[in-house]
Amino acid sequence: MTDKYSGRSRVVRIIFIVVGVLFAGRLAMLQLFDSKYKKLADQQALRDVTQYPSRGFIYDRNGKLLVHNEAVYDLMVIPRMVKDLDTDYFCRCVGMTREDFDERIQKARKYSTYSASPFMKQISKEEYARFENKMYRFKGFYISQRTLRIYDRPIAAQVLGYVGEVDNADLKRDAYYKRGDYIGKSGLEKSYEDVLRGVKGTKKMHVDVHSRTIGSYQGGRYDTLPVEGANLYTTLDADLQQYAEELMANKRGCVVALEPATGEVLAMVSAPCYDPNLLVGRVRGENYGKLNSDKAKPLLNRALMGQYPPGSIFKVAQSMVALDLGVIGPGAGFVCDKSLVGCHNHPSATSVREAIKMSCNPYFYQVYKRVIQQGKHKSIYKDSQYGLTVWHDYMLRFGFGQRLAIDLPRNGVMSGNIPDTGYYNRWYGKERWAFSTIYSNSIGQGEVTVVPIQMANLAAIVANRGYYITPHVVKGYGPDTLQREGVGERHETGIRKEYFDIAADGMYDVVHVAGGTARRARVEGLDVCGKTGTAENFGNDHSVFICFAPKNNPRIAMAVYVENAQGGGGTWAAPIAGLIVERYLNGEVKRKAEETYYREVEPCQKLPLSRRVKKRK
Repeated sequence: MTDKYSGRSRVVRIIFIVVGVLFAGRLAMLQLFDSKYKKLADQQALRDVTQYPSRGFIYDRNGKLLVHNEAVYDLMVIPRMVKDLDTDYFCRCVGMTREDFDERIQKARKYSTYSASPFMKQISKEEYARFENKMYRFKGFYISQRTLRIYDRPIAAQVLGYVGEVDNADLKRDAYYKRGDYIGKSGLEKSYEDVLRGVKGTKKMHVDVHSRTIGSYQGGRYDTLPVEGANLYTTLDADLQQYAEELMANKRGCVVALEPATGEVLAMVSAPCYDPNLLVGRVRGENYGKLNSDKAKPLLNRALMGQYPPGSIFKVAQSMVALDLGVIGPGAGFVCDKSLVGCHNHPSATSVREAIKMSCNPYFYQVYKRVIQQGKHKSIYKDSQYGLTVWHDYMLRFGFGQRLAIDLPRNGVMSGNIPDTGYYNRWYGKERWAFSTIYSNSIGQGEVTVVPIQMANLAAIVANRGYYITPHVVKGYGPDTLQREGVGERHETGIRKEYFDIAADGMYDVVHVAGGTARRARVEGLDVCGKTGTAENFGNDHSVFICFAPKNNPRIAMAVYVENAQGGGGTWAAPIAGLIVERYLNGEVKRKAEETYYREVEPCQKLPLSRRVKKRK
């Protein structure tokens, strides 16, 4: 006889089996496939603490420390774990207002209620010591250690750069960074960020229900160690950099000093200068605002971003182009005809060497005319287009009209302007301009602009008698002193060496022979070769000087630019350059009176500038 309850029991068993399968399936899904709940469980008991690596140090060419690190602390918060907090007591301990607390906690909640984010950044050791033993009372808060950049000398701020918190663009560009991380924002800190930053590590920590750390999870089995960043070994001479900055105090302008044989940057000064330590720590934002609003623009690296008329230093390049084209010879002479273009009083030059020494404007008017109007076409307009195209190509070989590939952030390097036929066709119309329209280029005015590092590079080209090495600021990085690709690349102008010998002779005469325009750059016992320039602009003229020394086997090439300093290149830029050369090559300056004078003098026209200078005819 069939049990009348057997059917019911099967139904009950089936129901239990179905429910069991559903529970097992759901549990498997939660534990094996849905990571959201796993993360939530982990966050109840585990905390991933980022181990920030030590950022690489930066040294000068002689092994002197320029940048190192100091330990600081970030107060982190996990908003959902903040419970039973005596807010007023917390604010007194950490030194903030209630309004500031509310703003920061709201910002943290907006970011994530489950994940940690910085609540208070860059707390010093002294500040942390004041509330370290009270941290157990602040549930949801914990300390994360990191390092802060410290600059050993108040020099080279625009070259070294600074470190700041990542922004949204940084986070999108590189998944390595998380909110609250720091990244190089300018200078070497930015261009060598991937080398300096190192690799972050992670430490998994057990925490209790009060968010207090119990210990390392599974004895550190899942921890990863940070890898410290590589050190940078720069080409800068810290003593020379400091000396040049002292000489440029109370001035606007820049100094760029190179080693001609290697392209290494010995010093790069942009004045006014500032202490790089101003952009470190929690005061960085306030100080940045002050520097950014300063009318003298201390944050601007004039050596790389200033685009100026080169003035008469451009005549050296004009000479080399004309000689190489054969439109003049070394003994070419031209009358100093002031009806063509204004000039100072001096005898007419009877050679290229004399013309460089005297810096004769009408002479280089005639030289440029022969370059632009070579008689290749009957039409003066077509002939000028042909000549300008040839001239433009030569100027590019000198590194003008393009960004020099220096190992600093590309967006912080300008190209200057060497106008081509397209430029004038757009401005005046095709075949509606000729030499008579553009003759101001002949003396480094008109539409020509250059960047100071290009000026120093021109001095290096003459020093090397026809070539330059790509300027760079880093010798190498890491224990094997690795170099970036392209560093040390050689660029030939293609102009014969003997023509550069003429330029060197003329530049020697500028400094050492009667009638030269840079007698104040003389240094006893040294063969300094230089060229002065006076660049017209808005306000008083700029004072310009390039030089190299010694004449044979030169060890330094330099450009000095002093803005709105009435008196010309021989009055301000040349004597400053002479002092820097003396300091570098002789190790000391014996001309103490001159040194004191140029360190203290304030020759630059006050801002804002009040007049516009008319171009000379």
